[in-house]
Amino acid sequence: MKLIDLTIPLGIGTPPWPTYEPLQVKYFKRLAPNGANGQVLTHSNHLGTHLDGEIHFYTPGKDIASLTMDYLVHEAAVVDLSDICGDYDVYTSKMVEDRVEVKEGDILVIHTGYHHFGWDQPTADEIRYMVKHPGPDREFAEWAKKLKLRWIAVDCGSADHPMNTIIRNWMPRQAKDADKLFHKKYGMSLEDYFCDDKYQLMHIEMFPAEIIHAECFGGEIDLLLNRRVQVGFFPWRFVDGEASIGRAVAFVDDAEYETLMKKRESMPKTKFGDVYDPTHVERLNAITAKNFA
Repeated sequence: MKLIDLTIPLGIGTPPWPTYEPLQVKYFKRLAPNGANGQVLTHSNHLGTHLDGEIHFYTPGKDIASLTMDYLVHEAAVVDLSDICGDYDVYTSKMVEDRVEVKEGDILVIHTGYHHFGWDQPTADEIRYMVKHPGPDREFAEWAKKLKLRWIAVDCGSADHPMNTIIRNWMPRQAKDADKLFHKKYGMSLEDYFCDDKYQLMHIEMFPAEIIHAECFGGEIDLLLNRRVQVGFFPWRFVDGEASIGRAVAFVDDAEYETLMKKRESMPKTKFGDVYDPTHVERLNAITAKNFA
């Protein structure tokens, strides 16, 4: 059994979710004169590849330490939506099921393609990564609850549509653009589409149903699209933790690993050595241009 890393690099340049504390690092001791290097870290939990726990939005929910290994490691469906959703688009359960088999109790990993705009990528664009990525509506949430999904992962800033979060108020120019798209594509204003009773539904409505999510997946995810594979997320055993930074991996057998590594050899790499697929960015740009034409 071999592991494929699905985690983005974590450093002082990694953007947290907007307004949250970034990673800050300082040395409190050095080899000279202390004989060892030691560091102190300050950061929020919503930074890099991280898992949102139930108590992030649901007071009587479970903390991170209460999540079992059976819950965190399981069969997953990994779906690529970069061929159908561009900036501000809404994805649906049908889009997922048209591309990959999803079974009851699965982990669902959603590749929007927007990890290509993460800080570690040659096409980095923090605003696009955090503010313009696609997201779901209540239809998707109800489908996820019906299937009793274990947890959901996304390769962008939030499992909610960014314009269904407080970002809509913080980024008025981008909200204005999104409103134009919603009028054109969905026949109603952004405010009417994501009305108050839908606000941040992937957090507020899903966590009481014990369906949480991981955000900012990435790493070598482009090797594993539109297929089933075992996936694990490993947060801290964090008592009273409302969320946790962690490591995400996929498990493949040795023979398949060799095949994937041969494919990897021919793909371009980020400055941190992860593979990426430029065709995903080309598709996202084309979809977005068509949406706003």
